[in-house]
Amino acid sequence: MMQDMYTAMGISPEVYEYGEQTLVSLKDRFDEIDKTAEYNQLKVLKAMQDCRVSEACLLGTTGYGYNDIGRDTLEAVYASLFHTEAALVRPQITCGTHALALALMSNLRPGDELLSPVGKPYDTLEEVIGIRESRGSLKEYGISYRQVDLKEDGSFDWEGIRNAIHPNTKLATIQRSKGYQTRPTLSVEQIGELIAFLKSIKPDIICMVDNCYGEFTQTIEPTDVGADMCVGSLIKNPGGGLAPIGGYIVGTKDCVEKAAFRLTSPGLGREVGASLQVLPSFYQGLFLAPTVTAGALKGAIFAANLYEKLGFKVVPSGDAPRYDIIQAIEFGTPEGLISFCEGIQYAAPVDSFVTPEPWDMPGYDSQVIMAAGAFVSGASIELSADGPIKPPYAVYFQGGLTWQHAKFGILKSLQQCVKKGVVSAILCQK
Repeated sequence: MMQDMYTAMGISPEVYEYGEQTLVSLKDRFDEIDKTAEYNQLKVLKAMQDCRVSEACLLGTTGYGYNDIGRDTLEAVYASLFHTEAALVRPQITCGTHALALALMSNLRPGDELLSPVGKPYDTLEEVIGIRESRGSLKEYGISYRQVDLKEDGSFDWEGIRNAIHPNTKLATIQRSKGYQTRPTLSVEQIGELIAFLKSIKPDIICMVDNCYGEFTQTIEPTDVGADMCVGSLIKNPGGGLAPIGGYIVGTKDCVEKAAFRLTSPGLGREVGASLQVLPSFYQGLFLAPTVTAGALKGAIFAANLYEKLGFKVVPSGDAPRYDIIQAIEFGTPEGLISFCEGIQYAAPVDSFVTPEPWDMPGYDSQVIMAAGAFVSGASIELSADGPIKPPYAVYFQGGLTWQHAKFGILKSLQQCVKKGVVSAILCQK
């Protein structure tokens, strides 16, 4: 019956059987993911209970948003969850890039220098920093930038980092996930080691972690290992697929308050900002986030093993530890990248009849193709895939609100690759 259902959904017997064979070896890894999800579920529940979340917290406010008990309690939950002094969790933070820009621009001043000790940042941050010219960038405000690339094996260049730190180095930004690169994602333990090294050289340096795609993939977060700020998007892991918008900044009281004054206005800070009607989705999404993240992790591991056995380079490899929900697959050709994204789109619950095409997306230096038939527009915790149309023509796959949907989406991507001749059906039988 199961195979008949997959056949009805457009999956050939060869592709289905290949997927089932791949899954046999993944049981133990999936069990470990479930254990992490169980721990994180209890962690979220404890934070909500300790902060006395009540029905009144779900009601929301309008206008100025003074005395918004739901907003303030939610921020207390995030601070408890991340073990920080303060948190800023707002629908007025429009996306992950906005959250990062807000954290950077509020904690840097003219004459300061920003350091990235983990190489090139995500594409959309290039204009925020001023690597690519853009109005309102940090560069326009007299804030300089320096980066130290990772070594070829993905390890830190300790000597290069030491030499890059100067008296005006104010803030170090550490991107946990790979972005549009094929370098390893950083574990929380690696981030902690890097933060300790940075602070041993310059104790007052602010260490900010871009936590996008990494929340709940481990039982600890970067703020547990010394990060002064941790930043992310609610339409990724912590929103659990329910948050319709929003971002968060957690960290020291000083860093978070500066961000709040930048988000609203000097003198107002965290006191204003109505929550409108989003609080139920913020709370419930956070409650579901550990389970949703676990499903996305299983999907990433399944995709890696499925395509690695077909001869494609995958990052991380099929047997590598996982510290974010993103799986990169290098196709080497535009046709492979596009075919994969078409398959993901055709597996969507929304707009499954649409064929994605490359386009000139704001914030990127090349055309980008994106597949995301999602309930929340652009939510990358939902089944989605994207990639820049440039060598090595790597696709970046992530999400799936359930493991079962992630599995179907990956099989659909492979089916489309077979249809377009990127993969031979014969290979799927071996």
